[in-house]
Amino acid sequence: MAENNIVLAFDAYGTLLSTESIAQKLAEHFGQEKATTIATEWRKYQLEYTWRLNSMNKYEPFTDVTRKSLQHAIFEADVTLTDSQIQDLMTAYNSLHVFPDVPPLFTHLRQSPQYHPVVFSNGTAAMINTSLTQSPDLSPHAGLFRQVVVVEPVERFKPDPLVYQHLCEKVGKKGDEGSVWLVSGNPFDVVGANAVGLRTCWVDRGGRGWGDRLAGGPTVVVSGLDRVLETVGAFLEGLK
Repeated sequence: MAENNIVLAFDAYGTLLSTESIAQKLAEHFGQEKATTIATEWRKYQLEYTWRLNSMNKYEPFTDVTRKSLQHAIFEADVTLTDSQIQDLMTAYNSLHVFPDVPPLFTHLRQSPQYHPVVFSNGTAAMINTSLTQSPDLSPHAGLFRQVVVVEPVERFKPDPLVYQHLCEKVGKKGDEGSVWLVSGNPFDVVGANAVGLRTCWVDRGGRGWGDRLAGGPTVVVSGLDRVLETVGAFLEGLK
């Protein structure tokens, strides 16, 4: 439990782990240009499927969603892969690389015991735990994250309010949502967390600023995960 510590809940895919890095594996089959396009479409359908499932009050494990969205992206690209090649890509998805701005975060977390860092993801427990043990960039630092919280127990996906409430319960912050920070590079995730009273740190790696018009923006904005602890700390200091 987080007790009196400030919780930093790091989204996995698109925040810690680069879903774009799977293009390196896809390029073995299709060449770099088409691989990059397929990787982008794969991610697009992966998110779209989760939102559609939420809307239909249905749930499928994120492993299944990820496989089906890959198959959809391959279909749209008018190419084919064998079942064994698809399985190989699914295996590779569990060892994605981190973004270049992530490694300094690990150093900062080691130096900041006042924070309670957790991984909070749509991914299944098996997917996230495999990434924490097999990602070449993430696995050496997996012990920095004190908990892994996934959406499986509530069978909903971000940005459903239930998943953020589940996060708060798992870290012992039910009723104290303002001491939980979602750290995410995904605007829809930030909006969902805002809606239930969490504080939010949006990772704006593109530097274009907040464009989502559906709801209010993040509590703070950073250019990369290397700036999270500094920025959150400054915000909290300003409240004193």
